Amino acid sequence: MASAAQKIDDPKNSSPANHPSEAVVVRFAGDSGDGMQLTGGQFTLSSALAGNDFATFPDFPAEIRAPQGTLFGVSAFQINFGSDEIDTAGDAPDVLVAMNPAALKTNVKDLKPGGLIIADSGEFSARNLGKAEYESNPLEDGSLANWQLIHFNISQLTMDAVKPFGLGNKEALRCKNMWTLGLALWMFDRDRKPIVDWLNSKFAKNKVLADANIAALNAGHAYGETAEIGQAGAAPIAQRHIAAAHVAPGLYRTITGAEAVAFGLIAGCQLAGVKMFFGGYPITPASAILHYLSNLKHFGVTTFQAEDEIAAIASAIGASYAGQLGVTSSSGPGIALKGEAMGLAAMTELPLVIINSQRGGPSTGLPTKTEQSDLYQAVYGRNGDTPMPVIAARSPADVFECAIEAVRIATQFMTPVMLLTDGYIANAAEPWRVPDTSTFKPFPVAFLDSVPEGGFKPYGRDSKLARPWVKPGTPGLLHRIGGIEKEVDTGHINYSPANHQAMTDIRKNKIDGIAAHIPEQDVIIGEDRGKLAIVGWGSTYGPIHQAVRNARAKGHDVAHIHVRHIWPLPSNLGELLKRYEKVLVPEMNTGQFKTVLRDQFLVDAKPLNKVSGQPFRIAEIEAAIEGELA
Repeated sequence: MASAAQKIDDPKNSSPANHPSEAVVVRFAGDSGDGMQLTGGQFTLSSALAGNDFATFPDFPAEIRAPQGTLFGVSAFQINFGSDEIDTAGDAPDVLVAMNPAALKTNVKDLKPGGLIIADSGEFSARNLGKAEYESNPLEDGSLANWQLIHFNISQLTMDAVKPFGLGNKEALRCKNMWTLGLALWMFDRDRKPIVDWLNSKFAKNKVLADANIAALNAGHAYGETAEIGQAGAAPIAQRHIAAAHVAPGLYRTITGAEAVAFGLIAGCQLAGVKMFFGGYPITPASAILHYLSNLKHFGVTTFQAEDEIAAIASAIGASYAGQLGVTSSSGPGIALKGEAMGLAAMTELPLVIINSQRGGPSTGLPTKTEQSDLYQAVYGRNGDTPMPVIAARSPADVFECAIEAVRIATQFMTPVMLLTDGYIANAAEPWRVPDTSTFKPFPVAFLDSVPEGGFKPYGRDSKLARPWVKPGTPGLLHRIGGIEKEVDTGHINYSPANHQAMTDIRKNKIDGIAAHIPEQDVIIGEDRGKLAIVGWGSTYGPIHQAVRNARAKGHDVAHIHVRHIWPLPSNLGELLKRYEKVLVPEMNTGQFKTVLRDQFLVDAKPLNKVSGQPFRIAEIEAAIEGELA
């Protein structure tokens, strides 16, 4: 899922040689308190250190601790890792690690035919089977015959491994995720030392817990080494080594979308030469941005956890008025609360960056699941004619560049900007090549600090229709701003019809004019004309990219276009889309971007919609391509 710049790959080359030569999809699943996210995260670390390309998909319930053993309380972590380019977390797992019956039941349907199930038989009690709505034990009744099945009492094996450390049963069982991780590290020939170092660091103040977890990790690894695990009468499960991926040279690190937002905002502010103020309020999945930024104060970042969403954006607008870049973040429900204040930022024409980490709605909806259903809200969701630039990131690594772009547009055009990510991007991880910041082009802010010739006009404009940015208290530049309509140039309150028409037109023209200052739309894969264009935005990038590659390898005339600048749209996009006989728009909503494209360019864009809280699968888009070209 790394950006094209990170890969040694011609994006227009669709030959099978560019397909992942070796890749494995593993899913860890258990109760929300079983440490599946932690296990998956540490297995991701091992994949990164092994040099694999990868993409992850954390999937967990909304409840902080759902009732143990229930179907709705299952937490899962999926990772797709391999020796070549990885674009998604994978359609179907090759390996499913199921820590209880509920985890097995909710996830086994996704497993590939012939895939491997590793189950903790110690949790398959009559009570847990009942909670998972099993009438009989699936480990014994033959219902799993379509898959390879190995099961052993991981719970007991873990307690045996940590017995010397004197832990109670409850604390001992908390180590079984490390036992499971140790087995997984053996299966894929991974070094345990980085995990051991991490455990020693995590439990530095409690050596007993550190040693117990390390013992469990080592015991799981040793079990894989010494036991001939497999089905009766079948060959034992073999250890498998996945070679390092062939990527462009450079310094790489694992990054999530939330981390990338934080780093990108800081980089953007440094390129602009301004300090950053972040006003936020906790909400899933956006909270992590506040958490990361609060640890980066040495970069000139001020973070403020407000009492609510409205106060958060209002404080950010105040910071922008004072001469810093105001930033705020939320998800759909919080963005709705911020709507009036966004209008204030547009009326006062102050720079502001708003990050929307989209999740399932409406209202509280699906707090921990992903969706793209806030596009209308981003483009149109304010009272009055209040246009606002909107940018959409396609992957965790891509968020970094998108955040810089949001800062650039906000400061250069004196406007609020919305950056769209989603729950999948925010929580997922992928390799990121750390960029050489010396290659970035600065866009320094020029505050007005003296009275210009002809007098100071708070709403006087430059060639981009941007008004001057003035720090309060600058001698000779006193002025007032607020939410009531401004008079052209002077900024005085003015209710006249002619003035309102003029100011509305100016604000619209300013945002429309940004199209001349963004890149023209390119084609990711394929030709710039043909039978079918798959047009995506946001986190649909990975499955679209892989599906189109697969389709072109079969000889299909199909191209992939992915739009970063949602509003205003790239100046050449309409002309580009009209060169294709058909346009298909996959998105995780009921067809919002499709409607925008139809409205703006009068093209017969057709929707491919998914609103399940889950990302698109490659196979779903492949099937749609086959259907359109049949």
